[in-house]
Amino acid sequence: MGCETIYKVVEVTMVTDESLEEVLNTCTADGWLLDGIHFAMRESSKRPAMAFVVFTRREEQGAQ
Repeated sequence: MGCETIYKVVEVTMVTDESLEEVLNTCTADGWLLDGIHFAMRESSKRPAMAFVVFTRREEQGAQ
């Protein structure tokens, strides 16, 4: 049996350092590895409107 990569995407609508820290700390404590953070910007503001935090982990196929 092989391994497969499982993805988890968390949408953050209030983008602050505290909200991102909470998502990062919670998900990594559950065994997820950070893959990246993608920000959705508004044209009228320098602050992101939302963020998508992407995590991955490897699981044995058929172990679900």
